[in-house]
Amino acid sequence: MTLADSYVALARYNRWMNEKLYAVAAELSDDERKRDLHAFFPSLQATLDHILFADRIWLARFGVADGAEVRASEAGYGGDIFADFTELRRERARTDDAIDRWVTTLSDDVLAAPFRYTNMAGKPFEHPLWIAVQHFFNHQTHHRGQATTLLKQLGRDPGVTDLIALLRQG
Repeated sequence: MTLADSYVALARYNRWMNEKLYAVAAELSDDERKRDLHAFFPSLQATLDHILFADRIWLARFGVADGAEVRASEAGYGGDIFADFTELRRERARTDDAIDRWVTTLSDDVLAAPFRYTNMAGKPFEHPLWIAVQHFFNHQTHHRGQATTLLKQLGRDPGVTDLIALLRQG
């Protein structure tokens, strides 16, 4: 297995977890999804929205156009871009499609090459692409962990969330 192959596996995990979380979140009322539970992003909806926002920012930096548009109205760190859950869920799936296609274009040589971008504060960075890609997937996992906690606080169980559980399925 190459480093590039590992990102294909992480993209698969990204989709699997998003589908699980959104299915459970769909069982909640809009008020429950938007209830301020005093988390880093106040609500489950805001947390899921932030993950999508950040994914799209990074995809745009990676040069992925399809599914990576960032609306002109999207500012800050997300959390309130898609107020409608159905739209948020549809855009999540669309972005996951773009991620799945993109990771198949990666090779270890591409991942080792210098990557330059400017963050949201206007600060430029340069490092190998793999560092940014690793952060991209780690960031999703971090905030999905918060989302699972919020679901539990709302009385819902998202089930098994371990990467190894997905990989054992083959």
